[in-house]
Amino acid sequence: MGSPETEPSVTEVAATGVPDDADDLRGYHFSRLMRTPLTLVLIAALTAVVFVACLIFIGALVGAGGAIVTLLLGVVIVFVIADQRAANDFFEVYAEQRGLTLIHERGRLPQATPLLRKGDDRYTERTMTGRLADSVHGTLALFTYEEETTNSEGQSETNYYRYTVGFTQVDECAERVPELYCQRKFGLRALEKFEDVFRTKKERVKLESEVLDRKYEIFAGTEQDAVWLRRLFSPTFIVWLTDSAPDKFAFELVDGNLCCYVNGHQDDAEGLDSVAVATGAVATRLREEALE
Repeated sequence: MGSPETEPSVTEVAATGVPDDADDLRGYHFSRLMRTPLTLVLIAALTAVVFVACLIFIGALVGAGGAIVTLLLGVVIVFVIADQRAANDFFEVYAEQRGLTLIHERGRLPQATPLLRKGDDRYTERTMTGRLADSVHGTLALFTYEEETTNSEGQSETNYYRYTVGFTQVDECAERVPELYCQRKFGLRALEKFEDVFRTKKERVKLESEVLDRKYEIFAGTEQDAVWLRRLFSPTFIVWLTDSAPDKFAFELVDGNLCCYVNGHQDDAEGLDSVAVATGAVATRLREEALE
C-alpha cells in the first residue's frame, strides 16, 4: 500500500477494479480526514481543554500528559473512522463489480440450518445478494452469532463466533437428501465410534477416500439413500472438496437450504470470491445429481 499522498481515490479504484481488501483505502481516508479543518479544530480544542483543566486543578506535568493522551486518542478515533469508511468503500465496489446488492446494516438469515440457529443472538453485518456463480443465486454474508456465558464469579461474558457464509436454495434435492452435513474434522478419530453411539437423528457417512476422511466428517439423516449419496460424492467432487475448496470450508443442507461457510469474516476479494464460488460448486453438484 502506498503512502497517504499516493493512495487512489474511491472513484479511481471503482474505475480500475476492486480494491484487494477492506484496508486498501484506509490510508487515503485517514489522510483525508486528518487534513479536514473540522477534524483539526476538534482535536486541537479538546486537547487544549484537557490541558487547561489539568493545569488548573492538578498541575502542569499532568496537564501536559493529559493533552498528549487526548491528542493520541483523537488520532485513534480518526483512524477507526477511516478504517470503517475504507471497509464500506471496499464492499461497495466489490458488490458493484460482482453485480450484487449490498446491505451494510445488520440483517438476518433464515434459521434454516444448525449454524444459522446457533447462539443467543445471530446476525449479518454485511449482506450481498445476487448471482454467486453460474445459475446459482443467493446470499454472501458476514455472519456472527453470540453466546452469553457466566464465569465462576457470576459475571456475564459474550463470546462472538464469526463466519463468512454463502446461502442458497437447492429445492431440487430436498426430497433426495433432506439433511446433509459436511464438516471440517476435529477431535480424535478414536472417539468417532463412541460419539456415533449417541447419534439418533443422523449417521456418519463413510466413503472410500482416505483423504476426504481425514479432512471432513459427513453426516446424513438415518433414512438417507446411501447409494444416492455415493453418487453425489463422485470422484471429481471429492477431489474438489479435498484440493480446491477454501481453507476450513464446510456446508450444511437442510430441506433444500444450503449454507456453505468458512471461519472468520472475509474482508478481501479473494476470500469472498472463494466462498461464493464454493457455494456455487456445491449447489451445482447437488442440483446435477438430483436431476439425474
